[in-house]
Amino acid sequence: MIEALQFDFMRNALMAGVLVSIACGVIGTFVVINRIVFISGGIAHAAYGGIGLGYFFRFSPTLGAIVFSAAAALGMGWVERRTRERADTIIGVMWAIGMAIGIILIDLTGGYKADLMSYLFGSILAVSSNDLLVMLILDIVIILLATLFYKELLAISFDETFATVANVPVDAIYLTLMGMIALTVVMMMRVVGLIMVIALLTMPAAIAGQFVKSMKKMMIVASVLGMLFTSLGLWLSYTLNLTSGATIILVSGVGYLLAVAVRPLLKRLPTTHLTST
Repeated sequence: MIEALQFDFMRNALMAGVLVSIACGVIGTFVVINRIVFISGGIAHAAYGGIGLGYFFRFSPTLGAIVFSAAAALGMGWVERRTRERADTIIGVMWAIGMAIGIILIDLTGGYKADLMSYLFGSILAVSSNDLLVMLILDIVIILLATLFYKELLAISFDETFATVANVPVDAIYLTLMGMIALTVVMMMRVVGLIMVIALLTMPAAIAGQFVKSMKKMMIVASVLGMLFTSLGLWLSYTLNLTSGATIILVSGVGYLLAVAVRPLLKRLPTTHLTST
């Protein structure tokens, strides 16, 4: 890996993994605790409509993805809380509409779309300095929002009824969380692609949740795990000449399965020790 770091693209890729992992650690924790994992996938696929807009109107597809994913996230959150429709139905509809709009607009756009697949499957090795700057700004926004509204987010995550009684603006905070998920999805798009967003957003947080109970500790552990998975995935992809995004997800998946297998063993350790003495 040290040899690979002599290349600018590898250094950029490693830094992108670190920045994305911070956002995933913070937002992934809220996603896992609130059990809204599927929403992240819906927002990610709906964001494809923004990419199509960018190609069609000749502006940055990333900017289009930010706007479209934010609109989709707020739309999903608002409709879910204001209507009696099932959440999975709403997400599925938004998911399908976003993808359809993106595909049609790209079809209507002339010319060769060289980097189109990178938005679907990720292209962390193609991350530029400008991409890193955007990721840093999004990280700062996400951390600021999570810090400012931490108590409110904590309240709606564990006891929404109490939060309502305590005059917490539940709907507004929930929509803020949806917006934060949208920003995180856009960050992850360049690393693992829209197809595999759910995995990297949730697996580090899910692993952390098995071993720590504090939400703050869960965020920290999830962020560190994300950095570990992205770094190891990058090294393996470089060494074995594999697709980076898929390798990172595979490493994360193996980490999750190991955590699931190890946790019951760790629970038995105190009992076994007492018995042996």
